[in-house]
Amino acid sequence: MSSFSLSRSRFLTAAAGASAAAAFPRVVRAAGIDRIGVDYAYYNPPSLVLKQKGWLDEALAKNKIAVDWVLSLGSNKANGYLAAGAVQFGSTAGSAALLARANGTPIKTVFLYSRPEWTALVVAKDSPLKSVRDLKGKKVAATRGTDPWFFLLRSLAANGLQPADVQLVDLQHPDGRTALERGQVDAWAGLDPHMAASQLEAGSRLLYRNVAFNTWGALNVREDFLAQHGDIAAIVLAQYERARQYAAAHVDETAALLAEASHLERRVADLQLRERTTYPGNGTPGNDYHEAIAAVVPLIRADKLARADADLDGALASLADGRLAATALHG
Repeated sequence: MSSFSLSRSRFLTAAAGASAAAAFPRVVRAAGIDRIGVDYAYYNPPSLVLKQKGWLDEALAKNKIAVDWVLSLGSNKANGYLAAGAVQFGSTAGSAALLARANGTPIKTVFLYSRPEWTALVVAKDSPLKSVRDLKGKKVAATRGTDPWFFLLRSLAANGLQPADVQLVDLQHPDGRTALERGQVDAWAGLDPHMAASQLEAGSRLLYRNVAFNTWGALNVREDFLAQHGDIAAIVLAQYERARQYAAAHVDETAALLAEASHLERRVADLQLRERTTYPGNGTPGNDYHEAIAAVVPLIRADKLARADADLDGALASLADGRLAATALHG
């Protein structure tokens, strides 16, 4: 069960977040926009609640703004949509948001939608591998630039291995699962709900877990949109907090929604939400988030994942902006 609590007064403040946005620096009224793009993802249960309930659509309709909902299959996809301007709000892991900003995508993390343990190293049910060290020389699938990718790199480093010690196979999350179950790779840096599905449906085994290597669920906004339309961004965050609270308080309903949206069995959704997803504290990015993403900076450098002229320290220092959440959600 999730460890989330929110007072009624705070929730009411969140629901009225649009009015609080006037206090946010550089807010301008939403002139000249009639629609915004917002992603949803199976790894982001509050986004499924938000889309299904229609709360954001209803709130923005008062400003004559429509919502274009775009499915993200991984953090790299969400970052691509943000970079292209296909969405103004995209949900990723914190590590992926950091890498995107370092590589020039103008985004800010303004809200944390969950604290998940959504990735681990996975092997087939009959695999002889017993530890991370056994991966040396083996084929390991992961999606480049996402939390599972960074989880893999951190797991290797923690066990005395380098990326060059394994054969990295860059596959999207669902394809990584398929490759593992077909014996095309020896291990996979999984992502829920695909990881949970592989466990329950194919008997796949978690070779290595470490919740500290998971870097939060980050809602990111394009920086230009935040500067020009802070009042609309505040409405989005207020409704996101409403959905986050609902997902925490109604686990059964949210699990059913996840199962339906992802076309996976209900028991898969239950495993993901009941055992590996929490909603602690509030949605404002703070020190815990900063520390989680700071830990991947050395790995980005060592693996040369960022472009040559990237300012990783600057990206780390400037990625998170909790002012909007603090204003919109807490008065």
